[in-house]
Amino acid sequence: MSQTNANIFSNDDIYTELVPPHGSPVLKPLALTGNELANAISTAKTLPKITLSSRERGDLIMLGIGGFTPLDGFMGETDYQGVVDNMTLTQGGVDGDYQGVFFPIPITLSVDKATADTIKLGDTLALYSHADDGDELMGTITVSSIFTPNKAHECRQVFGTDDTAHVGVKQVLDNGEVYIGGKVQVFSQGEFVKDYPEIYKTPAQTRALFKQKGWKTISAFQTRNPMHRSHEYLAKIALEITDGVMIHSLLGKLKAGDIPASVRQKAIATLIDNYFKKDTVIQAGYPLDMRYAGPKEALLHALFRQNYGCSYLIVGRDHAGVGDYYGAFDAQKIFDTLPKDALLTKPLKIDWTFYCTACNGMASTKTCPHDESNHVKISGTKLRTALSNGEDVPDTFSRPEVLAILKEYYQGL
Repeated sequence: MSQTNANIFSNDDIYTELVPPHGSPVLKPLALTGNELANAISTAKTLPKITLSSRERGDLIMLGIGGFTPLDGFMGETDYQGVVDNMTLTQGGVDGDYQGVFFPIPITLSVDKATADTIKLGDTLALYSHADDGDELMGTITVSSIFTPNKAHECRQVFGTDDTAHVGVKQVLDNGEVYIGGKVQVFSQGEFVKDYPEIYKTPAQTRALFKQKGWKTISAFQTRNPMHRSHEYLAKIALEITDGVMIHSLLGKLKAGDIPASVRQKAIATLIDNYFKKDTVIQAGYPLDMRYAGPKEALLHALFRQNYGCSYLIVGRDHAGVGDYYGAFDAQKIFDTLPKDALLTKPLKIDWTFYCTACNGMASTKTCPHDESNHVKISGTKLRTALSNGEDVPDTFSRPEVLAILKEYYQGL
């Protein structure tokens, strides 16, 4: 690991007063450090090799930093089936330590059939990620389960569809047809520490930061886009009822056309500096790829925000959606179907927000009395389309300082 801060992975003082981690009294980071890491790397270089997909690589890093607490690795067949059908860890890991714990989306590792035929239960395998400048050794897995999933069923349960035009479905179907599960050891956080030193943070680090600031209740704002006026309004609503807001930006792989994380980081920082009260908002980033699973991904977002120490997840319109696969507020409604205390991080549900020319300001369908003809509906898709086409974007859509950064990016394409 390139970071040496004691708060990267664990610290006994980060659990008081904040919401506890999911399914565990403490975070369960699976990353190795020090001599243990050096020895494990040396051994791993002699082991059979598996290459991770981009999504699997992000999942492994999250396992390493404790973001997927209480998981001890990639899911075996029993846990996989329990999660797909009932959003419950039926076995609870290799040792059954978290049996019955809620988990909304399977965290899996895939291989092709030819590779699977060479693997036996009990084998330890080296996990690599592919890169243009050479493969990186990311960790190891000790195999406790080898199985062939029904991927069409998985997709219908997780994404609500098995349509291959859905980017998340295609991702699942394009990966290897066999899954392997087992405990992992994690060696690396990839490029995220180096590329995003100001915002990339582990759950232990955000918890330590919240404690330092004296925040006890925190709202997480999930984003894969720069923040427009509606996003800003959602965060400010959350500030009225909690101590602070963590704008938590996805740093992993996106679909074609989405704005890169480096540009998004700069735009969000400008918005915070100019339009939020000092020391009420922090920007952070996490290493996952988008799944575009809509309601089920909203549940996953709430789960790992609990591990990051957040009391609430802001859930607005079309959270983690893509295309027309989900209703505008399906991601809010799914939280109402959960058993009590399945998640301790709760949704902060906010209705459709917009700029109202009659109100002369931001509003929502719950607060604005005016006709829809006065409403300037704002969305990330509309903003990206306007910018890519070189169209003028009004201040009612996005702040001018943010627009200047985004226009510079699009002009350089």
